[in-house]
Amino acid sequence: MKDTDETSRVRPATRAKREQILKAAVEIFGNKGSTNGTLADVAEQVGITHAGVLHHFGSKQKLLLEVLAYRDQADVANLAEKHIPDGPELFLHLVRTAFANELRPGIVQAYTVLSSESVTDDHPGREYFEDRYTTLRREVTAAFRELCAQEGVTEPETIAAASASILAVMDGLQLQWLLHPDRIELGEISEFAIRAIVNAVLNPGPALTTYVHPS
Repeated sequence: MKDTDETSRVRPATRAKREQILKAAVEIFGNKGSTNGTLADVAEQVGITHAGVLHHFGSKQKLLLEVLAYRDQADVANLAEKHIPDGPELFLHLVRTAFANELRPGIVQAYTVLSSESVTDDHPGREYFEDRYTTLRREVTAAFRELCAQEGVTEPETIAAASASILAVMDGLQLQWLLHPDRIELGEISEFAIRAIVNAVLNPGPALTTYVHPS
């Protein structure tokens, strides 16, 4: 019982310290990237030693992956189910996420920097982003198929392209917003883009090449 009581007393403090370290890491990695940002930077911001950070996370690579997981937790923090919804509701969730991201630029910046870095050789976050995009494309594809079935639309061949496009436009708009927050309305423009892509699947028009007239 003594060990259990001690654990219950320590756990809230430990959880709070881990949260503090994660928030500092989000800022450090977002500003400096995962290569230039160091555990010493994180430790200094939190007011603990380098060894203290290692005590909580074990290594820089593990901290980096925890930062990415922290970002995912933020996406579902306000959902009663605590997981990303499926079906057509997923599209509404993506729009709500874009509006929520306007209020958490630090997390968005860290995600954008780390996702860009992940294409480099041996980056610790590469597997995370490969799995993330594979999973999201699968979930958006499933949402499109269910929406098409509800709307009585014969399943179009554009679903795979539309699924990849929604993820691309969301990440691309985040980058533009980080560079020009005074010019880009992240939530509104993301909603416009997602709506346009969904409508293009439900009501496909002529190909763009139809409007291109060779000279």
